[in-house]
Amino acid sequence: MSNNETNPKRKSLNKRYFQDVVEEGDVKKIKQKPKRQHKFKGEIITVEQKVPKSLKPHLKRKKIDDHKYKDKRPNIPTHILEKYKRGENVEESGIKTKHFKAKQQRKEIYLEYASEQAARTELLLTEQQGFIEADEGEVTAEYRQEEIADNVDIQSAAKLFKLNLDFGPYSMRYSKNGRHLLLGGRKGHVATFDWITKKMHCEMNVMEEVADVSFLHVHTMFACAQKDHVYIYDNQGTELHCLKRLYQVNRMEFLPYHFLLATGNKDGYLSWLDVSIGELVANYGTKQGDIRIMRQNPGNGVLCVGGGRGVVSMWSPKVREPLAKMLCHATPLSALTVDHKGQHLVTAGLDRKVKIWDIRSLSGPLAEYQLRLPVNQVDVSQKGVLAVCQGNYCELYHNLVISENFSRPYLRKHCGSFVHGMRFCPYEDILGVSTANGFQSLLVPGSGEPNYDALEDNPMQTKSQRREHEVHSLLEKIPPELITLDPSEIATVDEPTLQEKIDAKRAIFFVKPPEIQLNSRRKMKGKGGSAKMARNKQIVKDQKRKEFVAEVREAKRKIISTHTMGESDNFIALETKSSALDRFKPKQVKRKT
Repeated sequence: MSNNETNPKRKSLNKRYFQDVVEEGDVKKIKQKPKRQHKFKGEIITVEQKVPKSLKPHLKRKKIDDHKYKDKRPNIPTHILEKYKRGENVEESGIKTKHFKAKQQRKEIYLEYASEQAARTELLLTEQQGFIEADEGEVTAEYRQEEIADNVDIQSAAKLFKLNLDFGPYSMRYSKNGRHLLLGGRKGHVATFDWITKKMHCEMNVMEEVADVSFLHVHTMFACAQKDHVYIYDNQGTELHCLKRLYQVNRMEFLPYHFLLATGNKDGYLSWLDVSIGELVANYGTKQGDIRIMRQNPGNGVLCVGGGRGVVSMWSPKVREPLAKMLCHATPLSALTVDHKGQHLVTAGLDRKVKIWDIRSLSGPLAEYQLRLPVNQVDVSQKGVLAVCQGNYCELYHNLVISENFSRPYLRKHCGSFVHGMRFCPYEDILGVSTANGFQSLLVPGSGEPNYDALEDNPMQTKSQRREHEVHSLLEKIPPELITLDPSEIATVDEPTLQEKIDAKRAIFFVKPPEIQLNSRRKMKGKGGSAKMARNKQIVKDQKRKEFVAEVREAKRKIISTHTMGESDNFIALETKSSALDRFKPKQVKRKT
């Protein structure tokens, strides 16, 4: 009897799901094959899935076209890429393992990408440098300042002004971002103000002679070199400090990245004061007499001092001798300056010559110009405009190094009285001139940098931004030990040369034992005699001689291990030294119990 007959319920189930009842004996087992061996024959029925309209764009598969993902940005000119390049690639031949080679390759890719992105940011620099172009038959030097002001916008025309002051002659200084101006008169008048909005910060008379003035790391603090000492004031005129260690100062320069106030006084002494901690870093004499000409190199922080023999000496706070000396003129120097990038040194002498030097290689002159009168003031703008003052006249020239006709200036201005100070304003086409009768602000189109970095120098700085910038600059302060002629030497490894190694090895053979000076304690009568004193001295000398012999033998052993077998002469010298040391073996002294 079958199962369907015994179980009527099972039979009804089969009838329900199958039209024909399948006998159990007719069922055959089907061997299942893998999917790749299936041979499907028939029609494929596709069922359309209803998807909401909002999801259709996300579920649709986009076709990838290679030409759409190609870099369509314009190619960067090679001269712009060279401007932002971070140096040559590291040679992989010196890297031993594959891991560090791959690591260095990835680093080079990142650096190349960063320099390319920095070069592309020049597209965002909308402001451009522009000079005055004269028509045919005209010369730009004939244009007056009033004519230039009539042909510029109202905001730029307001920057042309003149201050008539009665306490001159004046020295002047702009702040690092070019927004604020500091004036100091020889008869004691000191004033600081926002020269763009003409808003006065403070004005006072210190009732003493003022030789020079300088802003510190922020425009709210400035230093005045008065008759005897240097005084620090805030922007409200309140005296903060009196630096009595800086005595009779003539010239001052502030190094913003080192927080150092550098001064030169009448006795020929250079001083560096760290304003962040209030300590004197260095103070020593230059042996050049009264220091009247001094400028800093913005590229490396080195001070350039001009002397009466036509020599420019370069000084660092941690070296008591000049780092370098350059004979620039056969006559005494009258003025000098260093350009904004720290590449060129401009000097002027009483021989009525102006010379341009390459300060990086200490070579030149790259250019030499002859003028009608000796130059008493000289300065270079951020874009390479050279300004020279000859008595009452101020002349400006287009290019610093190469000029087609140096005898024809770009602009000329008669200042009315003798010029005692002159500085270009950062990020503005302005030249500030301080004279015996006051101050003048002159328009010089094309002299300033049109695009500024707001994280470095921001003329529109707020109070909170100024505080943040002050904290960041303090954290990034460069130690005075790193002030050198070539800042790239800091990243190199100081390895002794072959000659230095040979000299050090030879010097060991001529080492003399140290002299021992033993001053015995004075004892009471009967407690110690001359015999005991002599014996104690001999014991100490013998002990020191033993230590010295051990040190020399250890040094000799190291030299022998490092020498090659071909250096037979050195081995003979070592053997003679060893035999000589053996002859001076210390004698054993028997001490009485």
